[in-house]
Amino acid sequence: PTATVRATSHALSSSSGRSGLVAARRPAPASNAVVARAGKKDADAPPRTLADNLSFEDGIFAPAVRITIAFIGLKDLNKIRGKAIALHSQVITSFCKQVGAPPKTKQGLIRLAKKNGHKLGFLVTEPAW
Repeated sequence: PTATVRATSHALSSSSGRSGLVAARRPAPASNAVVARAGKKDADAPPRTLADNLSFEDGIFAPAVRITIAFIGLKDLNKIRGKAIALHSQVITSFCKQVGAPPKTKQGLIRLAKKNGHKLGFLVTEPAW
């Protein structure tokens, strides 16, 4: 049976002294309604703690981006992110025109910038808590 996951708003301390938010499970509704799952991760995976969310495994900037999402929200961050991506694309376009690079090179540089953004953690979408 499918279970929904909801994050609780209180932090729990473990025996190691680390605290973090946990996700509580509740049984799936009895109806045949479609249930939204939390993220793309497997439903049987253990819940992520605050310490997990602030780790650097998704990139060096991922913790800062997750904290920003928690404070200003994903919608506002996406507006800022869109402006930054557009500005960076303009810089790449200007550079390619200046050096006379073909359009395929410009396209490749923009794709590389997106790939690097993922590696550095700029494009995470989950909040820290």
